Amino acid sequence: MKIEYEYSFGLPKKIVWKYIKDEKVLQNSLPGCKSFVEVSRGIYQAALDVKIGPLQDLFTLEIRIRDEKPPSFLLMQVKGKGNIGEFVGTADLFIKDYQGAVMLIFKAEADAAGAIAMAGQEIINTAANKGLETFFQKAEKEIKKRLYHLKRGGR
Repeated sequence: MKIEYEYSFGLPKKIVWKYIKDEKVLQNSLPGCKSFVEVSRGIYQAALDVKIGPLQDLFTLEIRIRDEKPPSFLLMQVKGKGNIGEFVGTADLFIKDYQGAVMLIFKAEADAAGAIAMAGQEIINTAANKGLETFFQKAEKEIKKRLYHLKRGGR
Protein backbone atom coordinates (compact mmCIF):
# COMPACT_ATOMS: atom_id res chain seq x y z
CA MET A 1 0.00 0.00 0.00
CA LYS A 2 1.11 3.55 -0.74
CA ILE A 3 0.07 6.71 1.04
CA GLU A 4 0.90 10.31 0.13
CA TYR A 5 -0.21 13.48 1.88
CA GLU A 6 0.77 17.16 1.85
CA TYR A 7 0.12 19.79 4.51
CA SER A 8 1.01 23.49 4.66
CA PHE A 9 2.24 24.74 8.05
CA GLY A 10 1.98 28.39 9.05
CA LEU A 11 5.25 28.23 10.97
CA PRO A 12 8.95 28.64 10.07
CA LYS A 13 10.75 25.54 8.79
CA LYS A 14 13.27 25.54 11.67
CA ILE A 15 10.44 25.51 14.26
CA VAL A 16 8.51 22.76 12.43
CA TRP A 17 11.67 20.61 12.29
CA LYS A 18 12.39 21.11 15.99
CA TYR A 19 8.93 20.12 17.18
CA ILE A 20 7.69 17.58 14.63
CA LYS A 21 9.78 14.92 16.41
CA ASP A 22 8.97 16.06 19.96
CA GLU A 23 7.45 13.26 22.08
CA LYS A 24 4.77 15.45 23.68
CA VAL A 25 3.78 17.06 20.39
CA LEU A 26 3.49 13.63 18.80
CA GLN A 27 1.55 12.09 21.68
CA ASN A 28 -0.90 15.01 21.74
CA SER A 29 -1.29 15.05 17.95
CA LEU A 30 -1.49 11.43 16.78
CA PRO A 31 -5.16 10.44 16.48
CA GLY A 32 -6.07 7.81 19.07
CA CYS A 33 -2.63 7.94 20.73
CA LYS A 34 -2.61 6.24 24.12
CA SER A 35 1.16 6.40 24.66
CA PHE A 36 4.26 7.59 22.83
CA VAL A 37 7.76 7.22 24.27
CA GLU A 38 11.30 7.32 22.97
CA VAL A 39 12.82 4.03 24.15
CA SER A 40 16.28 4.88 22.83
CA ARG A 41 17.73 7.51 20.53
CA GLY A 42 15.60 7.61 17.39
CA ILE A 43 13.41 4.63 18.39
CA TYR A 44 9.87 5.23 19.57
CA GLN A 45 7.08 2.97 20.76
CA ALA A 46 3.45 3.96 20.69
CA ALA A 47 -0.02 2.58 21.27
CA LEU A 48 -2.86 3.94 19.13
CA ASP A 49 -6.55 3.25 18.78
CA VAL A 50 -6.85 2.91 15.00
CA LYS A 51 -9.99 2.96 12.88
CA ILE A 52 -9.69 1.89 9.23
CA GLY A 53 -13.12 1.91 7.65
CA PRO A 54 -15.16 -0.63 9.62
CA LEU A 55 -12.05 -2.02 11.36
CA GLN A 56 -11.02 -0.76 14.78
CA ASP A 57 -8.20 -1.97 17.00
CA LEU A 58 -5.46 -0.99 19.44
CA PHE A 59 -2.14 -1.03 17.60
CA THR A 60 1.36 -1.08 18.99
CA LEU A 61 3.86 0.77 16.84
CA GLU A 62 7.61 0.90 16.61
CA ILE A 63 9.01 3.89 14.76
CA ARG A 64 12.71 4.09 13.95
CA ILE A 65 14.35 7.18 12.51
CA ARG A 66 16.62 5.70 9.81
CA ASP A 67 17.95 8.89 8.27
CA GLU A 68 17.53 12.59 8.74
CA LYS A 69 18.82 15.72 7.08
CA PRO A 70 17.93 18.68 9.31
CA PRO A 71 15.76 20.64 8.73
CA SER A 72 14.37 19.05 5.59
CA PHE A 73 14.04 15.26 5.62
CA LEU A 74 13.21 12.27 7.83
CA LEU A 75 13.17 8.61 6.82
CA MET A 76 11.35 6.35 9.25
CA GLN A 77 10.81 2.61 9.44
CA VAL A 78 7.42 1.77 10.96
CA LYS A 79 6.03 -1.52 12.26
CA GLY A 80 2.50 -1.86 13.57
CA LYS A 81 0.60 -4.77 15.04
CA GLY A 82 -2.92 -5.28 16.30
CA ASN A 83 -5.51 -8.04 16.45
CA ILE A 84 -6.79 -7.14 12.95
CA GLY A 85 -3.40 -7.40 11.29
CA GLU A 86 0.03 -5.93 11.01
CA PHE A 87 2.11 -3.80 8.70
CA VAL A 88 5.73 -2.88 8.09
CA GLY A 89 6.97 -0.09 5.91
CA THR A 90 8.86 3.13 5.47
CA ALA A 91 7.74 6.73 5.64
CA ASP A 92 9.48 9.81 4.26
CA LEU A 93 8.76 13.29 5.58
CA PHE A 94 10.00 16.20 3.50
CA ILE A 95 9.82 19.75 4.88
CA LYS A 96 10.11 22.44 2.21
CA ASP A 97 9.71 26.19 2.02
CA TYR A 98 6.83 26.88 -0.34
CA GLN A 99 5.29 30.26 -1.22
CA GLY A 100 5.86 31.83 2.18
CA ALA A 101 4.77 28.75 4.11
CA VAL A 102 6.28 25.39 4.99
CA MET A 103 5.02 22.37 3.08
CA LEU A 104 5.22 18.93 4.69
CA ILE A 105 5.16 16.10 2.19
CA PHE A 106 4.53 12.65 3.65
CA LYS A 107 5.07 9.52 1.55
CA ALA A 108 4.78 5.99 2.89
CA GLU A 109 4.89 2.46 1.54
CA ALA A 110 3.95 -0.57 3.58
CA ASP A 111 3.12 -4.23 3.33
CA ALA A 112 0.11 -5.32 5.35
CA ALA A 113 -1.28 -8.64 6.52
CA GLY A 114 -4.59 -9.71 8.02
CA ALA A 115 -7.82 -7.74 7.84
CA ILE A 116 -5.88 -4.55 7.09
CA ALA A 117 -4.63 -6.03 3.83
CA MET A 118 -8.13 -7.19 2.94
CA ALA A 119 -9.60 -3.71 3.60
CA GLY A 120 -8.26 -2.52 0.26
CA GLN A 121 -6.15 0.41 -0.90
CA GLU A 122 -9.09 2.84 -1.23
CA ILE A 123 -10.31 2.33 2.34
CA ILE A 124 -6.76 2.52 3.69
CA ASN A 125 -6.03 5.71 1.72
CA THR A 126 -9.22 7.38 2.94
CA ALA A 127 -8.51 6.48 6.57
CA ALA A 128 -4.81 7.41 6.29
CA ASN A 129 -5.54 10.77 4.67
CA LYS A 130 -8.08 11.65 7.36
CA GLY A 131 -5.64 10.54 10.08
CA LEU A 132 -2.76 12.52 8.56
CA GLU A 133 -4.94 15.62 8.15
CA THR A 134 -5.96 15.41 11.81
CA PHE A 135 -2.37 14.75 12.91
CA PHE A 136 -0.85 17.70 11.05
CA GLN A 137 -3.63 20.09 12.15
CA LYS A 138 -3.23 19.04 15.78
CA ALA A 139 0.60 19.14 15.52
CA GLU A 140 0.50 22.71 14.22
CA LYS A 141 -1.80 23.76 17.08
CA GLU A 142 0.35 21.90 19.61
CA ILE A 143 3.55 23.55 18.34
CA LYS A 144 1.93 26.99 18.46
CA LYS A 145 0.78 26.27 22.01
CA ARG A 146 4.32 25.25 23.01
CA LEU A 147 5.77 28.41 21.43
CA TYR A 148 3.20 30.56 23.24
CA HIS A 149 4.13 29.01 26.61
CA LEU A 150 7.85 29.43 25.91
CA LYS A 151 7.27 33.07 24.97
CA ARG A 152 5.29 33.60 28.19
CA GLY A 153 8.13 32.06 30.23
CA GLY A 154 6.39 28.76 31.05
CA ARG A 155 7.12 25.21 30.05
